[in-house]
Amino acid sequence: MTLLDRLQTLLPEMVEALGELVRAESPSADAELTAACGRVLEAQVAGLLGGPAPQRLEGDGRRHLYWRFGGPTRVLLLGHLDTVWPAGTLHRWPFEVDGATATGPGCFDMKAGLVQGLFALAHLDELSGVSLLVTSDEEIGSPTSQRLIEVAAAGADAVLVLEPSADGALKTARKGVSHFGVSITGRAAHAGLEPELGANAGVELAHQVLAVEALGDPGAGTSVTPTVASVGTTPNTVPDAAHFHVDVRTAQPAEEQRVRSDLARLSPRLSGTRIQLNAGPNRPPLPVQASTGLFELARTVAARLGLPELRGVAVGGGSDGNFTAAAGVPTLDGLGAFGGGAHAEGEHVRLDAMPERAALVAGLVAELLRRR
Repeated sequence: MTLLDRLQTLLPEMVEALGELVRAESPSADAELTAACGRVLEAQVAGLLGGPAPQRLEGDGRRHLYWRFGGPTRVLLLGHLDTVWPAGTLHRWPFEVDGATATGPGCFDMKAGLVQGLFALAHLDELSGVSLLVTSDEEIGSPTSQRLIEVAAAGADAVLVLEPSADGALKTARKGVSHFGVSITGRAAHAGLEPELGANAGVELAHQVLAVEALGDPGAGTSVTPTVASVGTTPNTVPDAAHFHVDVRTAQPAEEQRVRSDLARLSPRLSGTRIQLNAGPNRPPLPVQASTGLFELARTVAARLGLPELRGVAVGGGSDGNFTAAAGVPTLDGLGAFGGGAHAEGEHVRLDAMPERAALVAGLVAELLRRR
């Protein structure tokens, strides 16, 4: 039997493993639930791969899992088990299989990718040089895992990211993602008796939202989007405080620096108001140059396995692959599930593609290990 044939016979086991992971709800904000989901994953790894127990890397009350299968890391498989879905989502939207499709919170982003990665590794004759890092805070910007990711990838020949595909296409480039907070302080006053004595933080917010939105440059692939905003306390009071968040996506590091500098220069329009800029989580861009060689290798492997021809696309969302690419390690993303609906009710996985994607990962890892 070919590698693909063997994996196709194991599709029922892959679906069972996917169901186990999806039923282990793992919202990013809940460290206890993500740790519980991690224990399910540990049991699956032990059953499929045996070998060493993972290093349980702790950070700020949160656990990440790191398996090293022998020798210096040459190929790092990278993924996350946390999801955007709050605890209890399963009560109204359970894991379900309907023909060739599975649905459930987190199935596409990215628990199916984890399952495919495990079954891929289980079909390799040699795992020396392979490591697997699964984090639990990717969906909130990887605040406690970024450094772990960079250390795990250091010196590797390649990082293969098990994030979902883009309608089957691998993700050969990702925009950088930065988050900022703009806080505005004004002066309160009675809105009916003496509004002129106040300094309206809400009006200042309106000015600043327009100024920030104008910093985008579509031609350069840069979007600057004001998102969540809050202002005021009571309907009859001139608001003395306001705040809004800013989502920045850039294709090039220079653009991120340009937007950061422009935001730092924001100045009040109204007398009596002040502005403070707070920087949040940041992911540098994953440029296409970081993935070119690996993508061409993946195309060669896919053709050898008899898989459909691979496509590559650039996407606006970030992943932990952005960190490894910025560290200078060749990185190929989107090797996970074929499906759709990430972060949306009804996200789904195409089950018939799971063996194909597992075979691609297995073939790619084997080829990378042979190359030195």
